[in-house]
Amino acid sequence: MFGKTTWIKLPRNVLVGHGVVDRVGDAVAELSLAGRPLVVTSETPSAIAGERVRDQFDDAAMTTVDAASFEAVARVVEAAEDAEATYLVALGGGKPIDIAKMAADELGVGFVSVPTAASHDGIVSGRSSIPEGDTRHSVAADPPLAVIADTELMADAPWELTTAGCADIISNYTAVKDWRLANRLKNVEYSEYAAALAEMTAELLVDDADSIKPGLEESAWVVSKALVSSGVAMSIAGSSRPASGAEHLFSHQLDRVADDPALHGHQVGVGAIMTEYLHTGANGEWRAIRDALEHLDAPTTAADLGIDADTVIEALTTAHTIRDRYTILGDGVSEAAAREVASFTGVI
Repeated sequence: MFGKTTWIKLPRNVLVGHGVVDRVGDAVAELSLAGRPLVVTSETPSAIAGERVRDQFDDAAMTTVDAASFEAVARVVEAAEDAEATYLVALGGGKPIDIAKMAADELGVGFVSVPTAASHDGIVSGRSSIPEGDTRHSVAADPPLAVIADTELMADAPWELTTAGCADIISNYTAVKDWRLANRLKNVEYSEYAAALAEMTAELLVDDADSIKPGLEESAWVVSKALVSSGVAMSIAGSSRPASGAEHLFSHQLDRVADDPALHGHQVGVGAIMTEYLHTGANGEWRAIRDALEHLDAPTTAADLGIDADTVIEALTTAHTIRDRYTILGDGVSEAAAREVASFTGVI
């Protein structure tokens, strides 16, 4: 007898567009959330829109975070308990959203995501990325109850944050290939629907790469929709597989071994170039990924990342040790093979 079940948790409200930061209260009201919110933000987002969000509630508390860490999560949990908050509103980029996501999960309450930069697909996914020492943990949590993405604010964010978000999405190409490979060789559970959605978001940005420009709100609109779609794909899959493969392992390892790591999305983009080469060889689609990243002003080489060639090779040859996730890296890439890949693709 067929006994398979699945439980897909998705945001109930997604509001994207010009000036929607002033409609956070309306979006929350539609969720019928009772009680007092705690707004979790950081210094810059607070200065940009903190009071605009807080003023939409009768009795909102607010706390700021400096860096993503488990200690910061604990402080937000304590602040929420002290304020007797019944739900959280995360305002900002990756740090406030990842921290609020984990804090809400620990508290057993919902949270609302209000991104101010299109820097990664964590704005809507059920995953948090938290560094601890030289390791970065990917932690499962519930996705936000609502996402309110103001394209006006996102268009004004530093361009490098937007290009990092674009590169993160484009890397779905290789993440899905790794997922299919793991399904074939290791019988890892696979969702054709989630994979197709993840690939579609990557194609959207590759096809529109030359029209995504700094300061253009229309570009922020395109990128925001892609980030939402990628996050939904992960929720459907029940894992980060649709958007995280060998290219993410490479980035996480760079975070450990590089003296001054670059933005996560930028590292993932460079990793995707090399991972695509490993999947499809010299005549594969790695050039299309590289060209799209170049159109977006995103890094395509180790020099662009500000990381030396030897560190890139070290990360590529040891990335398979990051977590128990089967990818094209298998049980490791030799140094000679890594240098060939990185040299042929122009990464080093």
